[in-house]
Order: sequence, then C-alpha cells, then structure tokens
Amino acid sequence: MSCQSHGEVAQPHSLGQRHCESSTRHLAAAGGPVPQGSGAAGRQGQEDTLAAEGAVLVAGALMGAGDVIAQQLVEQRGLQGHHGPRTLKMMVIGFCFVGPVVGGWYKILDQLIPGTTKVVAVKKMVLDQGGFAPCFLGCFLAITGAMNGLSVEENWSKIQQDYTDALLTNYCIWPPVQIANFYFVPLKHRLAVVQCVAIVWNCYLSWKANRM
Repeated sequence: MSCQSHGEVAQPHSLGQRHCESSTRHLAAAGGPVPQGSGAAGRQGQEDTLAAEGAVLVAGALMGAGDVIAQQLVEQRGLQGHHGPRTLKMMVIGFCFVGPVVGGWYKILDQLIPGTTKVVAVKKMVLDQGGFAPCFLGCFLAITGAMNGLSVEENWSKIQQDYTDALLTNYCIWPPVQIANFYFVPLKHRLAVVQCVAIVWNCYLSWKANRM
C-alpha cells in the first residue's frame, strides 16, 4: 500500500514536470521569453539603470539651481537682470557632462576598490580627490569657457587664472563629504547625494566659471 501511495503522489509531480518542460520548449520554439532564475537580477539591473538616469537629471537640475543662486544671491542681478541662457547652459553641462561623467566614475571606482569598510571609503576618497577631481575640474572650466564663446587662448588664460583657487576650494569641501558618501551610500544613489550636497559648490563653480 505504501508503494502504491507513493506512486500515486509522484505521478502528478511527473506530469507537472513534463508539462513545465513542454511549455518551456514551446516558448523557446516560438521565440518567447523563457523564465529563468535571473529575474531578480534583471529587475535589480533595471532599478539601478533608472536610479542612474534619475541621478543625471538631478545633476542637470541642480547645476541650474546653483547658477540661479549664484546670479541672485552672489551677483545680485535681480530677476530682471537674470541671464537665462547662462542658467540653461549650466543645466546642459550638468545633463551632458557632470551627471554621466561623475556617475560613470563612481562605477569605475567601485570596481577598482570594492567594499564598504571605512578603510575602503578612505581609499576611494583619496583616489577620487587625488586623481579624478583635478582632471574633472579642469575639464569643467574648459567646457564652460567654450560654451561662453571664449577663444582657445582666452579659455586657457581663464583656466590658469581660476584653476588653482577652485581646486583648493574643492579640497576644503569634498574630502569629508566623499568619505561619508562612499561609506554610507549605495552606488546607485551616490551621484544624487553628491549633487544635493553640491548645490552650494555648483553655485561657486557657476560664479567662478562665468566670471569674466
């Protein structure tokens, strides 16, 4: 009796298994999606992509906000004297340069120095501020100068004038922020967190880069 009962229980399982295999073969033959165990990984990848795209949008919006603050509070232009095209240019730089480049750098940095310990966070900060920040800042000033219509000679002269002061100001602000960012914040949110903290820095950069 026990053998017969075991057979009766196993039979539906066998039928179900055959039905599953048959369905999978039919889906594959029809070119349809075959369920796999990587569904969770796929969803995570989509979430990471959306977070990265959202961070780029945030970067552009906050670059624009930083320029508005620079014009209104630092330069005190007033609403009538506000230079809208300049704000738009800063937003374009945020969307097309700052967001993608900084977001991509964080991914590379996470691959170069994996982990989330305090020591790892310090190592990432040193590489970020010692290697990436000087190059990024020079490129930012050059791009802003070009978009402001400066000639190559004028742009180079302005970079020589502004670069050292901007880099020293960077080192007064960013090392502690980046240690906290690398230690506490997941990779997909780091760009957004940095840009939220950076609204004052963006204000400074906009004022510095657009001062003629």
